[in-house]
Amino acid sequence: MTIQHTVVFRLGHAPGSAAESDFLDTAQVTLSAIPGVTEFVIHQQVSAKSDLAWQFSMVFADQAAYSGYNVHPAHVTFVETRWQAEVAAFQEFDFVVR
Repeated sequence: MTIQHTVVFRLGHAPGSAAESDFLDTAQVTLSAIPGVTEFVIHQQVSAKSDLAWQFSMVFADQAAYSGYNVHPAHVTFVETRWQAEVAAFQEFDFVVR
């Protein structure tokens, strides 16, 4: 059973800023390299209906791969050093196919 992990968020940085770009670039490189992560994509919100401007989406083959990602040192470090300091608001969603 594959799991699609998504997180939708708003950064504290100005849109289009170097800081915003650095955060997204670092996330792309760091998170996509973690074993078990597949189909890592960054989406940008285009609707005025939400102020959550960005989405990370990734797929895991199974619960073991997803659990491994959550405790992987690269993920933990990214969350502790970048995510907590730079993300102003977020919602997390995890999906399996019905």
